[in-house]
Amino acid sequence: MLLTEILNKVQVIQLVGNPDERKITGIEYNSQNVGQGSIFVAIKGFKTDGHHFIQEALNKNAAAIVVEDNSSIPDSAITNSNAVKILVPDSRKTLAEISNLFYSEPSKKINLIGITGTNGKTTTAYFVKNIFETAGNKVGLIGTIMNYIGEEVTESKLTTPESKDLNRMLVEMNQTGCKYVVIEVSSHSLSLRRVHGINFSSAIFTNITAEHLDFHQNFENYLSAKKLLFDTLAESSTAIYNADDLHGIDVLKDCNAVKFSFGTRAEFDFRISDVSFDLTGTTFNLNFQNKTHSIKTSLVGDFNSYNAASSFAVAKLNGLDDDLIVEGIKSTLQVPGRFEVLTNGTRKVVIDYSHTPDSLEKALLVIRKLTSKDNRVLTVFGCGGNRDKQKRPVMGKIATELSDKVILTSDNPRFENPEMIIEDIKSGIIKDNYKVIENREEAIANAIYESGNDAVILIAGKGHEEYQEIDGVRKHFSDRQTAKSYMGI
Repeated sequence: MLLTEILNKVQVIQLVGNPDERKITGIEYNSQNVGQGSIFVAIKGFKTDGHHFIQEALNKNAAAIVVEDNSSIPDSAITNSNAVKILVPDSRKTLAEISNLFYSEPSKKINLIGITGTNGKTTTAYFVKNIFETAGNKVGLIGTIMNYIGEEVTESKLTTPESKDLNRMLVEMNQTGCKYVVIEVSSHSLSLRRVHGINFSSAIFTNITAEHLDFHQNFENYLSAKKLLFDTLAESSTAIYNADDLHGIDVLKDCNAVKFSFGTRAEFDFRISDVSFDLTGTTFNLNFQNKTHSIKTSLVGDFNSYNAASSFAVAKLNGLDDDLIVEGIKSTLQVPGRFEVLTNGTRKVVIDYSHTPDSLEKALLVIRKLTSKDNRVLTVFGCGGNRDKQKRPVMGKIATELSDKVILTSDNPRFENPEMIIEDIKSGIIKDNYKVIENREEAIANAIYESGNDAVILIAGKGHEEYQEIDGVRKHFSDRQTAKSYMGI
């Protein structure tokens, strides 16, 4: 692709150098990956500023440099390197636009389904993927746990990848025959323009509660970020939203797509009723256009009726057969670390990713509904470091109010002192039914050994993760493996 083709379609404040006849071989936002003919896009990140690495990119024969800080490099350095400097208002937005152009707008060549919300994104994505595969389609999935191209699995580093990587993945999925692609769309990715210019044929809103306030600063900004996905949908697209969530109307108010609601009230398009669940799964009825479907899933909890209902809706609105949709929901396997039940016959352990007040409360309420007064409920949890501190005391209060016993421990402290994180959690606790065991393995072992027969132990916060990050270093650690080891299974 010629540089002039790109420049004709992005907003440019100033141009230094001659762009004529320059062929672009690639797009990079990491200077280490720059090669001859690359465009290097300097992005201001959380830890480092890409503007500091412009000279390194020039030394590697970058053809062009995109900047939003005009003072980051003298014009003479650009001309001496026979490169082009492109000054833009927003480097992240421009990265998305350039990536979309360079990869020939891949999102327009597939049916792209975006899922956003505080909780339920991953489970809903797994439901959707399995439903469409049950109907005979090859499906891609980009999300929190892993990325999938059909059955091929690759590591996921971000819930929603950077725009250049996202567009490249969509090209690969299209070329390998994926007709549908499901994407978990995080609030960070929306704020940081990672999905800017992406064409979503359908979008799902699961729910919203306060989260990531360290990044968004307040709930209004967080909601506005989620809203961006729906604000940019085309009129021909479909928006499916949880109308039981009080903020569903706010998220959809400026959406021009065709809207469909789901929830428990009679006036909703997809109506959930008669929800029942035990430790073997969940059943409910779903009514659409005066036809009622009996839905069953092996995933546990009333919240999964919402995840399954939105998945049914997006499949139905894409023209799939009712029976295939129902079968796809039924055959969806346990999502790793999402209310995953382990048992050794005497006690049960639930591994769950619940790392927000709302998700922790919902997990414990489900456990309480499934247990009698004779079943002790224990919770093992901590909170992540260098993340939203406001939720820590709230989660401490929820855990101690809904559990018989709580063990406060370390999660991913990152660069924070684990003891200080635990003190933050303790500040919201009123009841005297907790103790502190900072070492996570010891905390899990203690909960299992001291729980007694017929107990249910919730190990919350990390779910599918197979690492613990301490002082910036990730070491192997799995809640599931640890629990199974001490349960003898």
